[in-house]
Formats: sequence, structure tokens, C-alpha cells
Amino acid sequence: MRSKNGVLSIFVAAMAFFAVGNAAAADWPARSIRWIVPYPPAGTTDILARIIGQRLSEKLGQTIVIDNRPGAGNNLGTEIAIKAAPDGYTWFLVNPANAINASLYEKLNFNFLADVEPIAGFIRVPNVMVVTNKNFAPRTVAEFIAHGKAPGSKINWASSGSGTSVHLSGEMFKMMTGVNMLHVPYKGAGPALIDMIAGQMHVIFDNMPSSIGYIRSGDLRALGVTTAQRSPALPNVPTVAETVPGYEASAWFGVGAPKGTPAAIVNRVNREVNELLRDPKMLQRLADLGGTPIAGSPSDFWAIHKMETEKWAKVVKASGAKVQ
Repeated sequence: MRSKNGVLSIFVAAMAFFAVGNAAAADWPARSIRWIVPYPPAGTTDILARIIGQRLSEKLGQTIVIDNRPGAGNNLGTEIAIKAAPDGYTWFLVNPANAINASLYEKLNFNFLADVEPIAGFIRVPNVMVVTNKNFAPRTVAEFIAHGKAPGSKINWASSGSGTSVHLSGEMFKMMTGVNMLHVPYKGAGPALIDMIAGQMHVIFDNMPSSIGYIRSGDLRALGVTTAQRSPALPNVPTVAETVPGYEASAWFGVGAPKGTPAAIVNRVNREVNELLRDPKMLQRLADLGGTPIAGSPSDFWAIHKMETEKWAKVVKASGAKVQ
């Protein structure tokens, strides 16, 4: 049994710890903030971090430095962020791969749900089934399925990396249609889309923000959006579900920090993000990318992440997809 003096010592130490944390939070931010994006430039995660980071930088009065750390299917950047000091000066771009990888990878050096401090959600976006315009005939989802099932057909299917929603959206399509596609994972959407435009890849189920510009310019051709309803950003593009009943997928994005980041900092950034998501100019910018805001508390954002972790675990199990 502890003595009264021992209990008092523990209490005093705990109060001192929280006092130091609160003092640091009161002075925050006193220097630039590093925002780790686990993919290379030009993909959806990078685009969102730069759009929102610029505005948050203005509101917080400090530079937000985007630190692109691609590799290992999103896990390299995730692990770097998780191991950083929980002082509010390292953020992480949370994305669907963090939910998917929990079941897709047999071994990870972290437990994402337990090791990350949720801060705020940004948007939910459709994925879009996009094909190359270089010598590829299908112009509808039905024509794509027929082409893929034809004798001798070969379809090169690109993704922004193993474990991304771009990857699993393709796995779900493959499972539901029986079309055989060769998966070619890239280190991000940017390099994958370059090869799509060049005709080296035939199809990608990309997050809409990174591909919508190429669709509008005619460099790539959209066959269908992956959400249950058509997207206002591409109103003339049908849903995949109009041809493949029951097919539905989307991607969501937000910001987190290493576990233990002071609550005062988490709550301040959450307030700033939610304020941004009420700004008409920001809402229009995100709508142009096909995004729907998911404003709310840190726990609201984490509830979405937990739900999606469970959803994609079922897809991983049903498709048999695995990464060592």
C-alpha cells in the first residue's frame, strides 16, 4: 500500500506534467509546423494539405511546411508522424489507407487508431473510374467489363499505392464484376496519372481531386464515380453502381497528430479547421474538387475512421488482398 506521502508525490508530479503541457500549449505555435503527407506531390492528400495548410498558416501566424514522405503504401509517413514528439508541431494527413492498412498488412509497427490523436476531418470525396485516352476503346462501365472479359484482354490497373482507397476500390470492382486486371501500385496518384495519360496504364479508380483536372481537360476519360449518387462536380458521369448494383466507395481526409498532443492544441486546430469549412470560398474550392465537408469534433472524425476501418476490413477479407 502506498503511503500518503507517496500518493501526494504522484499527484504533484502529475500536476507538474499537465502544467508544463498547458504552458506549452498557451505559447503555441511559436515556430513552423511540419505537416507530413505520406504521398508525393500532385495527389489528393498533397493537394488538400496545401490548400488547407495555406489558410491555417494565415490563421495561426506560422508557416506550415508540407513534408511529403511517400513509401510503403502510406506506412512510412505514418510511422514518422507517430514517432514524432507530441508537441503540436507535427501533423499528419489522415487518409483512407490508414483504415485499410490495418487489415491489408499482416504486420505493422503501429496501431493507427491507438497511436494517433485525431484533430479534424476535412472532406469526403468520390473516387472516379478513369481510363486512358490512348488507344483504349471502352467509353462506359459496361463496355469496360465486356472488354475486360474478352479473350486475350489485358488491363493494366494503376493505383496510388497498396492499401489506398484507390487500390481497394479497384479490388472491389474486380471482385464484383469478375474482370481480371493487373494491379500496378505507384507511390502516389501523381506518377500514376502521368503513366495513365501516356497510355501505359489503362484504368485507375482515383480520388476525384487529383484526377478531375485531367478529366475536364480531356487528358483522361471518366467512366463512373464510385459513390452511390452522381457527383455535382461531374454531373454527366454516371455512377459505377448504375452498371454494377451495390458498388460504392469513397475517400475521406483529415488531420491528426502523435498521441499525447495537448488537448488545448488539438481543440484549437479543430476550431480553426471547422471555421475554414464554413468559409464560402473554401467550400467552393473543395466543391470544385468534388469534396463534401465533414466538419465536427475530433471524436466525430474518429468515429468515421473507425467505421471505415471495419468496412474496408470486410472488403480486404472478401477480395483476398494481402500485403506482407
